[in-house]
Amino acid sequence: MNRLFQKVLRLFAAPRIDVREDYEKMRQLQRQMAALPPQLYKTLDREIVSTDGSHIIPGRVFLPKEQTRDDLLLFFHGGGWVTGDIDSYTPACAAMADLTGCIVVSVDYRLAPEHPFPAGLDDCYQVTKLLLDDPQLANIDDPEKIVLIGDSAGGNLAAAVSLRLRDEHHRGASRQILLYPVTYWDHKPETSPYASVRDHGDDYRLTDTEVQEYMELYVPDPEKRQDKYVAPLMATDLSDQPQTLMITAELDLLRDEGEAYAVALAEAGNEVRTHRVNGALHGFISLPRFARTLREGYEVINEFLDGVRESAESAAGAEDSQ
Repeated sequence: MNRLFQKVLRLFAAPRIDVREDYEKMRQLQRQMAALPPQLYKTLDREIVSTDGSHIIPGRVFLPKEQTRDDLLLFFHGGGWVTGDIDSYTPACAAMADLTGCIVVSVDYRLAPEHPFPAGLDDCYQVTKLLLDDPQLANIDDPEKIVLIGDSAGGNLAAAVSLRLRDEHHRGASRQILLYPVTYWDHKPETSPYASVRDHGDDYRLTDTEVQEYMELYVPDPEKRQDKYVAPLMATDLSDQPQTLMITAELDLLRDEGEAYAVALAEAGNEVRTHRVNGALHGFISLPRFARTLREGYEVINEFLDGVRESAESAAGAEDSQ
């Protein structure tokens, strides 16, 4: 991104919304933007009953134009745990299915402030556990083919689901793809330990004020914001986590905490790959398919998926030769 374009973006970033007051308007605007222009998508809507029977968890299955992989991407959308849904993320999920050749299942988890933490996490956890226990529900024959993926707050939920599966002694997903996730609880420039908050917290796509407001709506109790299922970097034990692909955006205030989480996972003995997309803003996974940053992101995602497949095939070949 050249310097002139950076200055233009900063000008547009100056007038800021109050997330706490305007989240309903934001939800409506996101749905309107996702509906234009009209597109043809191959989708199937499904409903899952919550464990206690109190509510329905909607899901949307996206079928690629050409299925080239037998992995299933279980997707948790972004939006600060407050905005976003399967409708507003339909273009992004349709692109994900087509650009990876995978079936994508998007989870419409409950949103704050109507349903604060841990409601959204509970929904994502239940759907994940259900598919891991019975992958035939998604027409796949092996839970190893389930890949957790999420962007921003959705990346936070994917990481939290993986930790919770481990903590509750349940089978976990073999892989997770975390796209510029929230992994820490403090995004104030004065107190955050991460330089990217100070470098990019008041400009471009997302500000430190917005992140803090999202956090306040998601977790009203300040003492709970340091819970490991809210801020995975606060976990004292990160062992036994899925093989992880961490993708961050250069011009994103969440960049450093995402990369710090990748380092912490690796130090705990997990297999981790980190890729920073230079010139990228927060939320680039929702850009049009011709965007350079989006294409670069999917190149890395496909390499990650293929690398797992090649490793499995090599291991199978070695066993056959013995």
